[in-house]
Amino acid sequence: MNFDVVIVGGSYAGISAGLQLARARRKVLVVDAGERRNRFAAQSHGFLGQDGREPGAIAADARTQLERYPDVTWIEGRAEGARRQEGGFAIGLGSGHVEIGRRLILAAGVSDSLPDIPGLRERWGRSVFHCPYCHGYELDQGRIGVLAVSEHSMHHGLMLPDWGTTTLFTNGAFVPDADQLRQLATRGTAVETALVREVRGEGADVVLDDGRVVALDGLFTMPRTSLQIPWVEQLGCELETGPMGPFIRTDAMKQTTVRGVFACGDIARAAGSVALSVGDGAMAGAATHRSLMFEAD
Repeated sequence: MNFDVVIVGGSYAGISAGLQLARARRKVLVVDAGERRNRFAAQSHGFLGQDGREPGAIAADARTQLERYPDVTWIEGRAEGARRQEGGFAIGLGSGHVEIGRRLILAAGVSDSLPDIPGLRERWGRSVFHCPYCHGYELDQGRIGVLAVSEHSMHHGLMLPDWGTTTLFTNGAFVPDADQLRQLATRGTAVETALVREVRGEGADVVLDDGRVVALDGLFTMPRTSLQIPWVEQLGCELETGPMGPFIRTDAMKQTTVRGVFACGDIARAAGSVALSVGDGAMAGAATHRSLMFEAD
């Protein structure tokens, strides 16, 4: 079966894009590998009307609503590649099947790689976080740590005092210069230069190399991100490099550098959230519909 649009990725951005297209009565296929980025978090925050809900429940409700539209098909599986052909794109699936779409939306998101410190991954999404807007409020002005991975961690170090008493653990990742130390002091952020040995406890207590233990309610760090679909460059999409990793370059309408291919959500942003992904998806869906109406295949 041929589709007007194939959407690779069925999380917040992909479903949002699909909703716009389904309501425009276009035939839509969503291919989803089931690896939603925020699956480790118990609650999602900052998304209008859904604040505090379990993120999987938000995604499940959204999928149910999308699949009520008769022109929507959903495949649980992985897209292994895509190539341009006459009249659109051929998308190869892990099952061996090939699906055809006149347009392609990439919304598969990114995966996170954390610093190699014992205890960090086990607490990811529970007491170790990346986004202060998503998780900072729930720490209730408590004791917050920032685990540096590069000089970019200054951003966390300067932001987080709005959410609690903050300590920046440089952990050998960088040495703040005099101006950076002044900025941190102005914001009230303490600086700890000893190496971090492990993270333990009910919260995210940091054990330093010299044996000291710094009790924390939460710890923030910047993961290294990688694209969930590594074949986008083979398709011809240009990438940009953000502070956490690569993402797909798009214009304001979420069009990539390949005609007929759009991208939205975390795969097309330097950093994101549920709310931003939903907005991105709505734009990508509407722009893809416009392309179908007014541009040749």
